[in-house]
Amino acid sequence: MKIGIPKETKTLEGRVALVPAAAADLVRSGHDVYIESGAGIMSGFSNDDYIKAGVHIESDAASLYGVAEMIVKVKEPIAGDLKHLRADHLLFCYLHLAAEPELTQALVDIGLTGVAFETVEEADGSLPLLAPMSIIAGRIATQVGTHTLHHPLGGKGLLLGGLPSTERGKVVVLGGGAAGGNAASLAAASGANVVVFDKRQDRLAQMMAMGSNVTALYPYQELVAQEISDADLVIGAVLVTGAKAPHVISEEMVKGMEPGSVIADISVDQGGCVETTRPTTWAEPTFVKHGVVHFSVTNMPGAVPRTSTQAISAAILPYVQRLAQPEWVSVPSLQKGINVTAGKIVHPALL
Repeated sequence: MKIGIPKETKTLEGRVALVPAAAADLVRSGHDVYIESGAGIMSGFSNDDYIKAGVHIESDAASLYGVAEMIVKVKEPIAGDLKHLRADHLLFCYLHLAAEPELTQALVDIGLTGVAFETVEEADGSLPLLAPMSIIAGRIATQVGTHTLHHPLGGKGLLLGGLPSTERGKVVVLGGGAAGGNAASLAAASGANVVVFDKRQDRLAQMMAMGSNVTALYPYQELVAQEISDADLVIGAVLVTGAKAPHVISEEMVKGMEPGSVIADISVDQGGCVETTRPTTWAEPTFVKHGVVHFSVTNMPGAVPRTSTQAISAAILPYVQRLAQPEWVSVPSLQKGINVTAGKIVHPALL
């Protein structure tokens, strides 16, 4: 199969779908791999690195999309990408269509088959292609949130972990999965008092096991409102596979927070779990609403492209190899990954 890796086009997005070593494995398997010139530079990989791996370099996006049968990228296609996509393309990337009805319609109109990283699901319910970026996003949310609490950035001027003779900061995390769990772990390690909300008892037990400064609670609405009212940093990491994230935090709850507090909404890719959330970019990552600083970049892992590329490439390569085989539709995990095909929406969460 002819596999194409385009350059990412979202603002300050430096990831590339496959590292040279992964591309080399595909070449050894008999596939032709093409990459758009410069696609790997921000992740630390030059054109020469790909040439040594047996990859063909295409000068621009038009040439890349023109020659490829399967398109493997990181983020969902935007305007510049859509004009190059064809009905016979197999598109494999993050799509997050529940929050993007216009993109959904565009892909339906093109008629291609779109397999979304975030809905590829194994028999045990795990989401292997979402997990690595969720881990990174969780850590970034805590790192950025900690930094944003600094007064010059609009925060209340609090050192999150505190020190002797001062108060500790309070972090509330909504969701104890890969993103929320990693956000909570980093916050707890800093010395902050951490409250994690989740509906699953096994996750609550995992969160409690992090340390005596972590409290794990069931997300009753009244209790969520109570805990975030005096939180310094709130991190949203709510996930419903393939579907739009529910608004767990209402605008009224946000109004009740102290000025200079920070909200980091990792769920923004799926529409956000905070009612006041709106998508931002790394060029302008934050905004203030009701005195609260909101951080809601839709491609948080794109800030660390070297790490993120290595992680996502390792996760997706086995699935790319399966997709390159004629019988891939019979693979249950990939069946669940199909969002649109032949001009129809097929994923249950989008219907």
